[in-house]
Amino acid sequence: MSLADHLRELRNRVMLAGGAVLAGAVLGWIYYDRIINQLIQPLKDVAAQRGEAGLVNINFGTMTDAFAIKLTVALFVGLILASPVWLMQIWGFVVPGLTKKEKRVTRLFVVAAVPLFVAGCAAAFVMVPKAVAVLLDFTPAGAFNIQDASLYLSFVLKFIIAFGCAFLLPVFLICFNIIGLLTGRAMLKAWRPAVMVIFVFAAVMTPTPDAFTMLFMASPMIVLYFASVGVAFVLDRKKQANLPDWLDVPDDQASAL
Repeated sequence: MSLADHLRELRNRVMLAGGAVLAGAVLGWIYYDRIINQLIQPLKDVAAQRGEAGLVNINFGTMTDAFAIKLTVALFVGLILASPVWLMQIWGFVVPGLTKKEKRVTRLFVVAAVPLFVAGCAAAFVMVPKAVAVLLDFTPAGAFNIQDASLYLSFVLKFIIAFGCAFLLPVFLICFNIIGLLTGRAMLKAWRPAVMVIFVFAAVMTPTPDAFTMLFMASPMIVLYFASVGVAFVLDRKKQANLPDWLDVPDDQASAL
């Protein structure tokens, strides 16, 4: 496939993914009030704990902030709702010229990726109140926490998306194993640098400076990595069992060759 063909394919896939995100954003726009109330609930919880001792809320600093934030939240909802579409487009572009077997892998990729992505977002949603409470706990006595609405929601939305993307790690690893790009032995051999990369990713992607949040993201990623290694070994064993007999060369003959 020529460079021009690759660019045309990329354009088509981006348009399909973008259209799906926009369609989901319509629902986000319609249900904005319910969604924004859930997103700022951690601030309300902190305010309820402090009582009259401290004011905690969000602030729309400019006249355009309310509109911009509503648009941002709507697109965020669209990104989650359209995850089956854009995940399939990413995988289809990463592995071009799919064979019939690899097309089946693509379908399995989406079936596994979407629940994991949603699970990651859900885990982040559980963690957001804890992260907000930890960070606001550093506020000096008598001070108020009037959060800029755009900065606060950017913090929360990035937090949720980061967790969702982190949970996609095993799906990519297993799919790369199925199409023969990565073996279970290679994954196990590289576990030390893999764990280091996971911790670096968690440190960069979590918007909070505390180690607890980083560990909360890194721990399931490490578990999912080793689970992927186990699945890869099972798949490699099945591949080896399905090889024709004439490919089974004894070790002594292979070393002589």
